[in-house]
Amino acid sequence: MKQAEKNTPNGRLFGGKSRKRLKGSLVTGAATAIWLVLQSTLVGSPGLAQGEAQQDNSQLSYSTLLSDIEAGKVSRIEIDPVRSVAKVQLKGQPENSIQEVPLFAENPELIETARQNNVDLDVEPSADSSAVAGLVFHGLLAFVAIMVLLMFLRRTSNASGQAMNFGKSRARFQMEAKTGVMFDDVAGIEEAKEELQEVVSFLKKPERFTAVGAKIPKGVLLVGPPGTGKTLLAKAIAGEAGVPFFSISGSEFVEMFVGVGASRVRDLFKKAKENAPCIVFIDEIDAVGRQRGTGIGGGNDEREQTLNQLLTEMDGFEGNTGTIIIAATNRPDVLDSALLRPGRFDRQVTVDLPSFKGRLGILEVHARNKKLDPSVSLEAVARRTPGFSGAELANMLNEAAILTARRRKDAVTLLEIDDAIDRVTTGMTLAPLMDSKKKRLIAYHETGHALLMTLLSNSDPLNKVTIIPRSGGIGGFAQQTFNEEMIDSGLYTRAWLLDRITIALGGRAAEEEIFGDSEVTIGASNDIQVVATLAREMVTRYGMSDLGPYALESGHSEVFLGRDLMSRNEFSEEIATKVDHQVREIAVRCYSEARRMVRENRELMDKIVDILLEQETIDGEQFRQIVAECSIIPDQHLAAKPA
Repeated sequence: MKQAEKNTPNGRLFGGKSRKRLKGSLVTGAATAIWLVLQSTLVGSPGLAQGEAQQDNSQLSYSTLLSDIEAGKVSRIEIDPVRSVAKVQLKGQPENSIQEVPLFAENPELIETARQNNVDLDVEPSADSSAVAGLVFHGLLAFVAIMVLLMFLRRTSNASGQAMNFGKSRARFQMEAKTGVMFDDVAGIEEAKEELQEVVSFLKKPERFTAVGAKIPKGVLLVGPPGTGKTLLAKAIAGEAGVPFFSISGSEFVEMFVGVGASRVRDLFKKAKENAPCIVFIDEIDAVGRQRGTGIGGGNDEREQTLNQLLTEMDGFEGNTGTIIIAATNRPDVLDSALLRPGRFDRQVTVDLPSFKGRLGILEVHARNKKLDPSVSLEAVARRTPGFSGAELANMLNEAAILTARRRKDAVTLLEIDDAIDRVTTGMTLAPLMDSKKKRLIAYHETGHALLMTLLSNSDPLNKVTIIPRSGGIGGFAQQTFNEEMIDSGLYTRAWLLDRITIALGGRAAEEEIFGDSEVTIGASNDIQVVATLAREMVTRYGMSDLGPYALESGHSEVFLGRDLMSRNEFSEEIATKVDHQVREIAVRCYSEARRMVRENRELMDKIVDILLEQETIDGEQFRQIVAECSIIPDQHLAAKPA
């Protein structure tokens, strides 16, 4: 904490307000000195200051003065050798009437004539202002020199102080962190909350656990995708625990100089032991905890030294009693195995994407300070947002509130929430296209997707289809309401995957069937990429092809430098050729099915396109009603699909 105070702008001589105060003192001192010089120069001697207003403006010449002395007209003479003037008092004149006569360097005639005629003659030099000016000038120089010297001394002391504190920990410390976040404010991750509530209970009432021989866990690692609430959980722990709380980011340990990070780790744990029991939260620990000895050209010495010191402090030769380490990361695959073992991180808590119940709880938390219309059902919103993280749900409600204020409404309605969901998932709404060939082509493309979503028996139901363009080059989209249970479990069936590929190719199939092969556009490029990915995973990972039920590729798509930079196939070239044939066969078969369904429902597509061009958006219920009334293919699953 002392280091943090020294590094503040108010504590440095050359920065912030201190620099301004120094400049102000220099300017004030210089102005004072100049004023003294001018005052001493202008004021001159005291006699001049007092008598200047009483002097007569008329002057006598030197020869006239000699004549007047000889004539007996002069009563008194005062000689000022500093100014080289003679102040003459004439007889019969008032005492305050004094005339000045310029003198020469030597004036023997004047002195001799005044003695011969018994004229009162005095010599009274005025104060020498040049001596005062010189004294003040030299004093000013000394003042400036002293201030410059103090500046350099202060700068040197600051530099030496920073050098001494370079290895100190930069962790933020609070005796009782007042984050304003409690466990009641965290929703959607109940399992993780339960794990961490035990840690908080252990810190508050350790006797409950020690009575049965339980030991306090040394470390808890929070693992999960971005935006799921790992840092929010740490804030809730800080608010609930009521014990000293240290928080730091993993990147703050690592510096360009080897050994600095290790020194900061030692200083952090030293402070933590002094304040035990306490909690140390390290955010983004993968910045310092990556596997050692990896990377192109070797590892990073500074990071590895920091990691080694962290491993020793967490569980080394000396004990670390009373300090609980809580860390967060979204890349557990790159962490060093020595960091993940029990005794260092005893628990790994997965903070995953929330389920329907979790999303509902998150929406209720973030809707507390928002004015919602009574018609808004948070349950319906939670069902429409599968796969959303907590941060995305909070952002969606905030976007809905912004749209409500922009539209000058008193409360957030379902329309604003729908628009906010579309804005978060697909982008900002742009101006609708004019009625043209391009607009009609987009309408057929999106209708092809939507029609297959409705007709295929294993697909998820359509939510809505629109041809209103979005930012990012999106001309329109057909949106599904995915099966909640399937997404949560991740158990996708082969039939669902094949229908998903067929739906992705529905837009391209509609373009080719309606406008011909020469009019096919590049609008389906993203759909084709999805098809290639799903088809290859079906063949190489899921065993859903004629090659047999075995995996040919691993699921690690991200490269970790130094470990798997040079990816290699674990199968022969012959098998690789068969994989390509199987992927192509799946894509061609699904595309043929999509074209067949579009061709057989051409009249239905034309009717839907006309309605879509007029309304620009058709919701799922209306779309299914149109298909049920006009479809020439009897399909029993239409009535079974939920709205």
